[in-house]
Amino acid sequence: MAGISDDGLESRRPNVVLIMCDQFRGDCLGFDGHPDVKTPYLDTLAAQGTYFENAHAACPSCIPARASLLTGTTPATNGRVGYQDGIPWRYEHMMPEEFSAAGYQTALVGKMHVHPPRLACGFQHLRLHDGYIGHYRKANLPHWMHQDVSDDYLRFLRSELGPEADVNGTGVENNSWIARPWVYEERLHPTNWVVDESIRFLETRDRTRPFFLMASFVRPHPPFDAPAAYYQPYLDRELREPAHGDWEDAEATARDGMVIDSAHGCRDATLRHEAMAGYYGCITHLDHQIGRLITALENDETYENTVVLFTADHGEMLFDHSSFRKVLPYEGSTRIPFIVRVGSKVLPDGRPRPRRSDAVVELMDVMPTLLDLVGAEVPETVEGSSLRGEITGEKNLERAYLHGEHSGSHEQSNQWILTGHDKYVWFTQTGVERYFDLDADPREEHDLAHDPAHAERVAELRAILMDELRGREEGYVENGELVVGRTPRTVLGRD
Repeated sequence: MAGISDDGLESRRPNVVLIMCDQFRGDCLGFDGHPDVKTPYLDTLAAQGTYFENAHAACPSCIPARASLLTGTTPATNGRVGYQDGIPWRYEHMMPEEFSAAGYQTALVGKMHVHPPRLACGFQHLRLHDGYIGHYRKANLPHWMHQDVSDDYLRFLRSELGPEADVNGTGVENNSWIARPWVYEERLHPTNWVVDESIRFLETRDRTRPFFLMASFVRPHPPFDAPAAYYQPYLDRELREPAHGDWEDAEATARDGMVIDSAHGCRDATLRHEAMAGYYGCITHLDHQIGRLITALENDETYENTVVLFTADHGEMLFDHSSFRKVLPYEGSTRIPFIVRVGSKVLPDGRPRPRRSDAVVELMDVMPTLLDLVGAEVPETVEGSSLRGEITGEKNLERAYLHGEHSGSHEQSNQWILTGHDKYVWFTQTGVERYFDLDADPREEHDLAHDPAHAERVAELRAILMDELRGREEGYVENGELVVGRTPRTVLGRD
């Protein structure tokens, strides 16, 4: 590792800023061509870096996505094949540990969503806010696990507003499609707080070492409570209609669409419009705050010696196909933004040329990519791939497909195979199959699973899925066939 200069300041070893959002759809960027959402700072980041237009979360909900991010492994390997709170994190190698071992000062500001709360995972500096997670609000929890104790943002908010203040003070439920503007001063919003605390870390860090900072935002995950200046413009605008497939279950929305957190969406058109405006408002608010963080890096004169990676843990269906939230195997849920900007002083040849990549990439690729770009060792346990070659243009990523899943005993439990051109889906509890030609139908509005013209391709992808699932403890494959109705564990190999 490079040493300390005569003036006591850090060497030229590159810094890393990982910007993580929660529930941020991959198409909700101006750079991606979204007709409504405005994201000027993120568009700038994408225009100056490498934009991965085919990035996905292999298990699209908060905990399993973060397990893949921090370990560089598949859901089947790290065991997180569905959402389950309260399961201890015990992994041999996690990304912040590797940066610490390489001599970096490591910091996390914002959302971790690990168990037990405040497990550092190798971060040396923690300022936490996980949003409103019901598991850590229960009365029978050990005192030290309760959000009242473990959440730094909640302590900050109460210091400003009094002991009765709470993270859901707007009254908007944390998984619902209800939307309303933030009721307090904008500076008190958790999105602003993450940037304030991140800038504070940059100002007070150990300047004899390079830094690895993860700025992890809860938004645009509900509640959709952007400040009014961000919410109102979208509320007043006509917005693009959600995608509607010829295969979707409209009866489910008619049945469940009056339930505030229904996975089948909302049947009231006004409330849907308000939710979309709230979601987009949260994204533009995020974008402007990320602009503050980038400006702080520029003023600190470290931006050009820094790798910035922007991504999300998963997307949001946002009423596509009469659905809401995540978990599902469709593009709104699984596709995520993925941008890497390499400063001009990071690599020997200077900043790589801006480019778009159509490689199939996933959250497990973040850890090896960042370690590789700064010259740190990548652990042998990592299954993801470094994207350095894609970023520099020297070597294309050779990944034929991605295996994704989100397991459970409910009707949404699914397995899927994604290529750069198409997708095959199998629902484990119902046996429903779907097939989409993503080149011709990027919004997945036409299910071709039973179209004779695509029967051979469907069979090919089904065979790939069976190869992935063969030998799994759930018993998904028997006698060369997919078996419907197996009860999967959301954490493999654990009770």
